[in-house]
Amino acid sequence: MHITHVNLARGFRGGERQTELLIKTLAEHAPNDIAQTLVCRRDSPMRQHLQGVARLNFQAANHQLAGHFDLGGTSLGKTQLVHAHDAKGVHWAYLHYRLKGTPYLITRRVDSPVKRKWFNQQCYSQASARVALSHDIKRLLEDNQCGDVTLIPSAYARLTPSPEATKSFRNDFADKFLVGHAGAMVDRHKGQRVLLQAAQKLEHQAPDIQFIFLGDGEDAETLKAESSSLSNVSWLGFKSNIADYLAGLDVFAFPSRNEGLGSVLLDVMQLGVPVIATKVGGIPDIVKHEQTGLLIPAGDADALANGIMRLRQDTALRQRLAQEATERLNHYSPQSMTAAYWHLYQTIVS
Repeated sequence: MHITHVNLARGFRGGERQTELLIKTLAEHAPNDIAQTLVCRRDSPMRQHLQGVARLNFQAANHQLAGHFDLGGTSLGKTQLVHAHDAKGVHWAYLHYRLKGTPYLITRRVDSPVKRKWFNQQCYSQASARVALSHDIKRLLEDNQCGDVTLIPSAYARLTPSPEATKSFRNDFADKFLVGHAGAMVDRHKGQRVLLQAAQKLEHQAPDIQFIFLGDGEDAETLKAESSSLSNVSWLGFKSNIADYLAGLDVFAFPSRNEGLGSVLLDVMQLGVPVIATKVGGIPDIVKHEQTGLLIPAGDADALANGIMRLRQDTALRQRLAQEATERLNHYSPQSMTAAYWHLYQTIVS
């Protein structure tokens, strides 16, 4: 079987990490039965990250209209199925279906309704399958009445921290209780201002707590400026070796205002770090309150500060939440996700 994946994102975020993970694990899962092509931008980091994956081709496309006629039969054979991983990829897959008749499926990663425009409705209704990462996304797609929806959650990314690098990171903040956050610095989605408000509330109440921000994005410089007077906030920027930092945290805070699933939570749980997150979108699929983490209302800085203080003061609670989260990760393994997609591919192509 020859699968063509399409992800035309400009940057590299959770959706791109999951696209990479699926491609790599498919190559391991069925090395003799599957060939793959990735349609992505010429400057996509995925091209570099996926070098060396067996039976994988690349097709450059910087927009939805590009690459369709260059994707003919290759040494890997003719494409039998297109898998769209992002919004522009959905448009690409639909256009390719109209041009070539190749069936396609869509993975929907965001917890917002599909726009009611004619073109968007056509893209979703003509797909052979629609996949949702969470129950919340599944409900939104079903409300749109575009067809049946399959639930396949994201997977943890098998991050492997360097013990020496993690120790060095901890040494930089000796005797501090580290509360970390990682993600795109886009407050309207990720809610970093709420975490900064919690930091402000705790600056003098709990001076041993240090808030660590990892990542970059359109609001990064503004958020840094707004928090410049806070001695308990550190901005470390984007880190390619993020596992080294996540593994050194005492608590991971995820104050999203909306979230499709929040795959970084799975990565943090795999590393044994307890989490506090907002009860929005697909997050409650992963974080079960008082079992695998703590859930708070979105936009509530007081609840976030109180939850962080509770975790700081209760070592047994932190250990229990982290242990229960780790024990429930089997459902979110790369192998589980890949097996579900492989079954769906076979159902469509057969």
